[in-house]
Amino acid sequence: MVLLTGNSLSLEDIEKVVYHDEPVGLCELQKNRIDQNRQTVESMLTDKTIMYGINTGFGKFSDVLIGESDLESLQLNLIHSHACGVGNPFDERISRAMLLLRANALAQGYSGVRSELVEQFLHLINAKIHPVIPEQGSLGASGDLAPLSHLALVLLGEGEVYYEGKRIETQIAFQKEGLQAITLKAKEGLALINGTQAMTAVGVISYLEMKKLLYQSEVTAAMTLEGLNGIIDAFDQNLHRVRGHVEQMAVAERIREMLLDSRLTTSQGELRVQDAYSLRCIPQVLGACWQTFHYAEEKLTTEINAVTDNPLIFSESNQVISGGNFHGQPIAFAMDFLKLGIAELANISERRIERLVNPQLNDLPPFLSPNPGLESGAMIMQYSAASLVSENKTLAHPASVDSIPSSANQEDHVSMGTIAARHALMMLQNTRRVIAIELICAMQAVEYRGIEKMAEDTRKWYDQARKIVSSIRKDRIFATDIENLTAWLKNSGDSSVELKNREVEVYE
Repeated sequence: MVLLTGNSLSLEDIEKVVYHDEPVGLCELQKNRIDQNRQTVESMLTDKTIMYGINTGFGKFSDVLIGESDLESLQLNLIHSHACGVGNPFDERISRAMLLLRANALAQGYSGVRSELVEQFLHLINAKIHPVIPEQGSLGASGDLAPLSHLALVLLGEGEVYYEGKRIETQIAFQKEGLQAITLKAKEGLALINGTQAMTAVGVISYLEMKKLLYQSEVTAAMTLEGLNGIIDAFDQNLHRVRGHVEQMAVAERIREMLLDSRLTTSQGELRVQDAYSLRCIPQVLGACWQTFHYAEEKLTTEINAVTDNPLIFSESNQVISGGNFHGQPIAFAMDFLKLGIAELANISERRIERLVNPQLNDLPPFLSPNPGLESGAMIMQYSAASLVSENKTLAHPASVDSIPSSANQEDHVSMGTIAARHALMMLQNTRRVIAIELICAMQAVEYRGIEKMAEDTRKWYDQARKIVSSIRKDRIFATDIENLTAWLKNSGDSSVELKNREVEVYE
């Protein structure tokens, strides 16, 4: 079980909960802290202290005082009016991650909510009741207002959820699980929707998917090197040591280890003196992609344990402080930077695909066709890869450079962090398909060279992938192959594992 303390959640914990249905609980010490923090709010209400969003309106209405009899209505009205998300719903895994992240933020005990509100989140997670949350509609400040409002609706017994494989009304799922809807008290509606949990949840899922795809791209690139009789000298330890980038050195080492016993790679001068950049510079490019990944990892690790609503209640000093912790700029930048790494992962892969299929660039059958001319082979697979790469380039435009004022210019600078995170995830889907196409072409190329000459590690990768996509003996509808292999890349293995030395089995 993952116990929430508010400040100790890890990316690995999130993976366990989201991908492996690990149950979640609340640390007893934090439960007491939450209740004490709530008592501070109650005392301030008794003393008639003016507190933003607790006994005032929201945004531009912050100067409008709300009567005591309307405090609960104020919170309910907030959720209803702000549930303006549009578009397709987020994937269930993202919805589940949002539940976990919002609960963890509230668990720190600075948000002025009751502990039963946090426990309601945990009931939803453990019962696998996942809110239906539209993808679009967030500016990324004041947090993810629209998507988190749809999340909050479910706590109230409203809206829709995914439950037991179906999309149903929340009340039906609550009846089956014996759950009761929450009635919001003062401050609680605002505490639920001020935050960065939508962009952070999408960011975490993107992070986990990219980690797996980075390793998969390395072993696929290693197979391409064999299919093109690539020069192994470009991966020499000394070459990468003198540049000094840790990620670059690590990629080169993994490629060397994978190809250690290959009889398909060559030495410089044996067939040619140098390979093209898409082969020779694999460690430099993928190493830089890993750097974007590690930057995102650092920021996400901080954000998943952050308190991001407003105002915050500090019981120790008896303070209510209004600020801007809901602003998504750190995650917006991190996701935009991650997008560059995702884009380049696809860019260099597509260039290797071109080298595999272009008869002017290799000595393989044109377009890897079993009957060149009569049959086109992998010709149009490269077209599809090029199209995906081009689409990635448009999605890679930084969302964070844009800002549109809202709430009558009270909220005059926003992050667009959720758009950045969504685009990162979209680019990952595109890039996975590009890697799948490269793998199809690389498998065909090594067959022409002789699979008995492959390295042990790449041969294992070949054998696993061949169970999904058979050898090209004649032209067929290759779209099916691409989608099947893409699904296999996404779903095989555990995204937390690392390719170490010769252990390609980690993908099984």
